[in-house]
Amino acid sequence: MAGHVDMHAHYYGGGLVAFLHARTERPRLRAATDGGEEMLAMNGAFPFLPLHWDHRLGLDQMDAAGIDRRMLTFPGALCLDALPAAEVADPIRAFNDHLAHLGEDSGGRLPGLAGLPLSDMALAAAELRRARYELRLAGAILPADYFNTIAEARRLTPVLEAADETGALLMLHPGPMAGAVPAPPAADFAQYRTSAVALQSQLSQVTLTLILSDLLDSFPRIRFQVVNLGGTLPFIFERMESIARHRNPDTPFPTDRLRRIWYDCASLGPRALEAGIALYGADRIMLGTDWPIFREDPATTVLQPARLDDAVRAQVSHGTAARLLEDVARDLPAW
Repeated sequence: MAGHVDMHAHYYGGGLVAFLHARTERPRLRAATDGGEEMLAMNGAFPFLPLHWDHRLGLDQMDAAGIDRRMLTFPGALCLDALPAAEVADPIRAFNDHLAHLGEDSGGRLPGLAGLPLSDMALAAAELRRARYELRLAGAILPADYFNTIAEARRLTPVLEAADETGALLMLHPGPMAGAVPAPPAADFAQYRTSAVALQSQLSQVTLTLILSDLLDSFPRIRFQVVNLGGTLPFIFERMESIARHRNPDTPFPTDRLRRIWYDCASLGPRALEAGIALYGADRIMLGTDWPIFREDPATTVLQPARLDDAVRAQVSHGTAARLLEDVARDLPAW
């Protein structure tokens, strides 16, 4: 199947390499013992390769995998957007400018989601408006920790107002709130306990905040995208429905509100995709790679092995994402 649209990938170029080399505290870049480079992120270290910052290598990989378009985002998991605005506002602004140019120079193959300097909410809201009105980016990436509770989400009100005004797409991606210290990795087996079990549980909290609060109603023009199929909800929503039936039968669990959100299936497999489609519907689920952190071809590792008919497979491959991107572009008002 050709014509895939990848709605979950990250980009570390746009001046961030030089900025990270100049830093002395995490997150930062340093020389690795093998002669290459190493990224010291808040929650660990990983080899930093040209494919992290060279979009041409990404385009080559897209061609090989049959990916027509790939949504590139500010690398939110690095926690740069949570650092003091006085330090990061200018680098974030320069990155957003560069991301917009990539979208134009690639003929629309590389749409983008901006970063925001979230330690200053007024500045972050202004940058989101600039990203939409002037740069014509699709929206922004936000740290998911802001949606752990309704009260924490309210801290984002200026940004949410700007997103609603401009009809933005907001990707909710794992990351800490401004000023918060990232939780330490698990004491053992952190790759699995922290990067899989805890991460997926936290994304479930994010999705719950959206459907149990009035956020979807108060900001109806925002398109919320929760990564990784919204966490564990496809596997535990029936328990939540049962809890509601037994403990508060007059207030059933609002399963139907899950269909007011969009989801990507980045870094998950065919069985998870099947469960997500059964709960949300294929018209709410989009392909995602998490490139360049994960580098497998999801068409062969996720879409093809999934027990789906061709129409549903095509919807996830490109139909849902193409419609969402068209709506986001069409609904952007004139400045």
